[in-house]
Amino acid sequence: MSKDRRAPHVSSDHPVSGVAGRYATALFELADAEGALDAVAGDLERISAMLNESSDLVRLVRSPIFSAEDQTKAFGAVLEKAGISGLVKNFIGLVIRNRRLFGLSDMIGAYTTLLARKRGEMTADVVSAHPLQAAQVESLKAALKSATGRDVRINTKVDASLLGGLIVTVGSRMVDSSLRTKLNSLKIAMKEAS
Repeated sequence: MSKDRRAPHVSSDHPVSGVAGRYATALFELADAEGALDAVAGDLERISAMLNESSDLVRLVRSPIFSAEDQTKAFGAVLEKAGISGLVKNFIGLVIRNRRLFGLSDMIGAYTTLLARKRGEMTADVVSAHPLQAAQVESLKAALKSATGRDVRINTKVDASLLGGLIVTVGSRMVDSSLRTKLNSLKIAMKEAS
């Protein structure tokens, strides 16, 4: 009897399907077998943070102009500098050889979803105008846990164009309390009134 190798579908967070889901599932199963789920998650979080901070790295990941050899050399140097080795380094190498590096962010998201599901957690993506302080993140976690009934892991991102407030996305639900959205709504209401 063959084991079903398709990536499971997760209704919340990032969908775990398609190419990214298959790669993430394979990495997850290997990490689980080696007892390295948290170590792999930490390495992937560091890679994700580097992608968020470097437009050059994003260009390397997404551009088809770079050969697999160029991507291997460049990403290898990045991983070495970040102290990432072992399973994640091998995984990135495989992704590059298979010319799937463009899907790395989705693979990381799918891995995070699989890990959260195993732990019984949900993931919330929070975009704020300014970096959130630790106390604010904890308060938000508590509020989201109260609303969802599950532990919530928060991924934060800063977008200064929001001006103030937050955009919180949990699964397919989004709450936009940003000042930018409120001002745009007011602008539309004023145009309709005149």
